[in-house]
Amino acid sequence: MVASDGFTEFLREQLAPLGRITTRRMFGKTGVFCRGLMLGIVSDDTLYLRVDDQNRALFKEAETARPLRYVKKGVTIDLAYWPLPDRLLDEPDELLIWARAALAAARRVAARRERKGSKAE
Repeated sequence: MVASDGFTEFLREQLAPLGRITTRRMFGKTGVFCRGLMLGIVSDDTLYLRVDDQNRALFKEAETARPLRYVKKGVTIDLAYWPLPDRLLDEPDELLIWARAALAAARRVAARRERKGSKAE
C-alpha cells in the first residue's frame, strides 16, 4: 500500500537535511527520492531503505526483518530494501545516518547503471 499523507509528510520533514525529498506512487507503494535518487520505498507506512554490500553492516539490526518483496510469476523476489526499525522513527539523528547510507547506496546503483549504459553505446 502507498504511504499515508501523514507518514509522507513526516518523512519529508525528517529527511529534509539530506536535500529535497520527493515521493512518487509506484506499483502500489511510494518511492522516496532525494535529488532524483530512490533511497527508499514505503509500504503500509513502513519505510524500507536501500541496502547494498557497502552499507549492509550498518543495517544489521534490520537484517532479521523481511526485506521488501514481491511475487512475479509465482516466484518471490527480495528487493534490496530493508525495513527501518520502528525505534528510529523517534531517533531523528540516527534515522538520518541510515538514510544517508541508503542514499549513498542509491548513488552507487545509479553509477553502475550509468557505466553499463555507456558501454552499450
